[in-house]
Amino acid sequence: MSNIHSHAPVAAAIPVPYGAQDYDTVDGRIIDKEDSPGPSFDRKDEKAIFQYLLHPSDGYDESGTYWADMPFFKRWAFVNRVEREEASKELKALGAMTKRDPLEPVRAYFRNFVIPGAGLALEGYVLFSIGNVKSLFTAVWPECWSKYEVCQKEWVSAVDYLEICGIIVGQIIVGYIGDSLGRRFGLIQDAVIMLLGLCILVGSWGTSLNGWVICYAWALFIYGIGVGGEYPMTATIGMEGAHGVKPSTRQDRLHRGRTVTSAFLMQGWGQFFNQVILILSLLIFHHGSGNPPYSKVATQWTYRVSFILPAIGTLWLVYYRAYKMPAASKSLNEVKKKQHITGYDVKSFKLTVKYFGPRIIATAGAWFANDVFFYGNKLFQSEFIAVINPNAKGVMMSWLYNLINIGVSLAGYYLASFLIDNKMFGRKNMMMLGFLMDFVLFVIPGFHYKYYTESEHITAFQAMYYLSSFFNQFGPNCVTFLVAAEVFPTQVRATAHGFSAAMGKLGALMASVMYNYITTDQKFHIVPWFGLGGMLVTLMFMPDTTGLDLKEQDRRFQFIREGRENEYHGVAIHSQHLSLWERFRGVGKNYDADADHSQKVDEMRKDWEERQRRKLDESSDNTEVASADPNDDFNADVHTYFEQTSPKIQPLDKRQPMVIDQLNEKI
Repeated sequence: MSNIHSHAPVAAAIPVPYGAQDYDTVDGRIIDKEDSPGPSFDRKDEKAIFQYLLHPSDGYDESGTYWADMPFFKRWAFVNRVEREEASKELKALGAMTKRDPLEPVRAYFRNFVIPGAGLALEGYVLFSIGNVKSLFTAVWPECWSKYEVCQKEWVSAVDYLEICGIIVGQIIVGYIGDSLGRRFGLIQDAVIMLLGLCILVGSWGTSLNGWVICYAWALFIYGIGVGGEYPMTATIGMEGAHGVKPSTRQDRLHRGRTVTSAFLMQGWGQFFNQVILILSLLIFHHGSGNPPYSKVATQWTYRVSFILPAIGTLWLVYYRAYKMPAASKSLNEVKKKQHITGYDVKSFKLTVKYFGPRIIATAGAWFANDVFFYGNKLFQSEFIAVINPNAKGVMMSWLYNLINIGVSLAGYYLASFLIDNKMFGRKNMMMLGFLMDFVLFVIPGFHYKYYTESEHITAFQAMYYLSSFFNQFGPNCVTFLVAAEVFPTQVRATAHGFSAAMGKLGALMASVMYNYITTDQKFHIVPWFGLGGMLVTLMFMPDTTGLDLKEQDRRFQFIREGRENEYHGVAIHSQHLSLWERFRGVGKNYDADADHSQKVDEMRKDWEERQRRKLDESSDNTEVASADPNDDFNADVHTYFEQTSPKIQPLDKRQPMVIDQLNEKI
């Protein structure tokens, strides 16, 4: 119940020439003395009016029950119905696009997924080219790359180490920059640094082989800094729609996972095209043959041409981000403006560590475990090829087997993108399944290594290796990229994602160091346990945000930021969207759907009144009324409800005629 307070005139309370004011307030809102709150609406009327805003059909049934509050079989039927309706809607839209222009679906795919993931495609091309060309270098210059007669072993090893160290530096620094200076600045900076690194890679040389290796290693470090920044930037713009039209809240709930993972899987296409181009280049420059011995001239041409192509693509990326993405920081800027924040939001960072610390453990720990698998799989790939095909000669056979592995990985990427938004499966289950299957597929050959490396059982070994690649992409590799951004508030999203990704690269660094000191069969004894560890960390500390609106998560964080965390009652603390650890700590104890409904109506009322007051302030004279707010998502019924249940807003200058009725008519 609102309390009406009367204020006597206070001398000099309002600056001259208007003098003292005599006014009333309702809960601090200025009203006319003659006006009081309008006619009341009963609860049923109120729920009907706000149904489309507070109980959207993709998350609530007709009675206003949230999908996660439904009994299991009712939930199953509801989720499947929404999925079918959405699939039918998208297929009809696709058919209409094809009818208008057969190439329009292709352009839409490029616009929505390929362009946002272009940076990851380019870095996937380059980074996985490093391992591929290293085997070629070893075949051509064994005295440098394997026997270490003319090159220092430390610098040859540094090729792998400095690349990963550069990525870690980029992930942490650019994550911070993305939250302080903005997403757009971070995106452009990443592309520029990657372009610089590629130019050095293409032109790297030395007065000796060892000097060339040193130049090559530092070029990779510089390139790695740009690559590291791609992770937090691509994830955040994928969620915030910075590459194009900002997604609606319905799209955010139903397709956010698909949007982000479809951009992320461009990394797989980068690897694919790199492998194809390397194979074709070697055939062209080596006189149509892929068999050794390889000439130094053919190797130089193959290596440098393979890096020139992504340099051209990165140059285009710099242009596109500088001139075609002006709204890249829009979502972040809106949040900062609302909270009157400039620069980096230190308060939000501290609160994130305090309230979401276990989530950081989940995203960082799971990514660490995953990269031991992911990069470990790539690092000892040549040894795996030697096991399954001991008679293979040269690099061509290894590259062809790698091409098969990439194809299997792409299948995992796409299946993850297809299922990641399904509420009955969800991100958390997908990641746990991927970790579990990788554990099983590595531990079986690990404890029966001799059996599976025998010629009669090698096909089973090969199948398990490829399946491990599939489940790695289908599960933890895609999901870690997504959840490391979406389980944290907008203000520190890039920072949290960058830190989690950096911890993942520490896992890759550990794998690259460790694999130099253990045998192939020992690798199969050690690596599986990281899969089991990743599954347990996910089970305990990872929340499942499938179907949760990011705006709702930011709304909860706003309560935390204001010191009112116990007053929040919304679905962001529903047990469905909390980790086991958070449930154990009682984070969801304040969940109350009815109380949350009332809170949201009050919040929208304040927003509505603020819009009316802003339009009054923007009126230039007594006859011209400010235009409607383009961000106004209230329909006529909502406006009518607020008009009849809210006090009229009193303009500051009482001598100016009231224009609120004109505004309401326009609305």
